[in-house]
Amino acid sequence: MRSFLPAVAEQLFRDIQQTHQETSQIPDDLLIALKFVFGPCALQALDLVDQHSVTCLSSPSGRKAFQVIGGSGRLYTCFVSCHYCPCPAFAYTVLRRNEGLLCKHILAVYLCQATGGTQQESVSDQQMSALLGGTAAP
Repeated sequence: MRSFLPAVAEQLFRDIQQTHQETSQIPDDLLIALKFVFGPCALQALDLVDQHSVTCLSSPSGRKAFQVIGGSGRLYTCFVSCHYCPCPAFAYTVLRRNEGLLCKHILAVYLCQATGGTQQESVSDQQMSALLGGTAAP
């Protein structure tokens, strides 16, 4: 899968994944690097990871989407494959002002993937189509 992130961010996620597999922790130096690369949303994303707020929805056809429960309790459907989140912070900070690489929701998805902390849920192809079309949530 092609990534939309700079190489330094990709390497950081690989390092987090490798270290977490070996120690079940993320060491301080990688947490500092995470804060340096992603700024203030890093801590917020880590909170979402700690709260088990990320669910990977998978359909039999192989499509995937991620749902993240934000700090306010709102559910955001994120698409990592195209680097998109419908939250206001993504629209304003990432797209409009170009001040960040991603929002806390997408960062939480990447972190959950790296640490194996993503909850898994299977949905039908019809449910996934409705989700992708924005007409319904599974």
